[in-house]
Amino acid sequence: MNSRERFLCALGGGIPDRVPYCELGVDEPVIRQLLGEQIPAGRVFDAGEYADQPVEVEKALSRAIGRDMIRFNFCPPIFAEKHTGEGNIAFYGDGFLKGAADLDRLALPDPNAEGFYAAARSFAAQKDEFALCASCRVGISPTYLSLGQEFFSLALYDDPGLVEEVLYRYSTWSAAVMKRLAGLGFDAVWTADDIAFKTGLLFSPKMFRERILPYVRRVAEAVTVPWIYHSDGDLTAVLDDLVDLGIRGLHPIEPDAMDIRAVKKRYGSRICLIGNVNVNTLSAGTPAQVEEEVRGLLRDIAPGGGYILSSGNSLASYCKIENIRAMAAAVKRYGAYPISA
Repeated sequence: MNSRERFLCALGGGIPDRVPYCELGVDEPVIRQLLGEQIPAGRVFDAGEYADQPVEVEKALSRAIGRDMIRFNFCPPIFAEKHTGEGNIAFYGDGFLKGAADLDRLALPDPNAEGFYAAARSFAAQKDEFALCASCRVGISPTYLSLGQEFFSLALYDDPGLVEEVLYRYSTWSAAVMKRLAGLGFDAVWTADDIAFKTGLLFSPKMFRERILPYVRRVAEAVTVPWIYHSDGDLTAVLDDLVDLGIRGLHPIEPDAMDIRAVKKRYGSRICLIGNVNVNTLSAGTPAQVEEEVRGLLRDIAPGGGYILSSGNSLASYCKIENIRAMAAAVKRYGAYPISA
């Protein structure tokens, strides 16, 4: 199998030749250490979201670490303060949308304009042997980031109409983009909308179902390719809701928040699990410890198929390069079916 076939087989719940290895997020310092000067410097925010790497850099990165997919960013702009931290890492400050008078600032690209998809078409035409994932949002995180996390939390009670209007605009935009992905040559959509802390949801399950889920469902109905949902934290309280939306994969099943083995037992026949080598091990452990953790995941999660190995979040700037290489090497060494790790 090539990378695309391997990825899609596992994402569909099948048993490929070996467990695929994937990462949605790779910080620029990691890419630079792996590839040297092949990437442009200084591109942190682009149109209000994280900047893409060119397709040749994405493919070079995947070949360098044995990753089976590449990604193209379709995330909408976020209307908030933007800052750059150490290592050229981007993060958001307070949101700009504090009331109905601010809604004019929520200007999104036209998702029906053919020109909006020109870069994506070019990128997709050069994907080669890799699965091509569209990195998107369903609208939850753009909403709370554009409002500001604290203001959003209060507005759920004090001004729910504002929250729902912003959610409506973002979810409508995302749904329009989702409808186009298959025709552009994308193999999967990978949405990243964090909705939880390590200890539980950012809001009550009741609030999620009443105020937020109807807008997520609108996006779900528009998805035209296999869908992976990413959120950090403990999703246990709403995992049934997410699975019922039709997600095909769940990522990253954060190891300090959820037990991937318990998730496998309960949901392994319904969705593909994608995770979850602890970022703490990748950053503070040794290559031998990383290999041991990978072998344990392959042994316990991979049998029966429907499993893709990745980090438990992303390849953050503080992950050790030797540990990243050890993780990728261990998948190749021990991930062939039948699993004997």
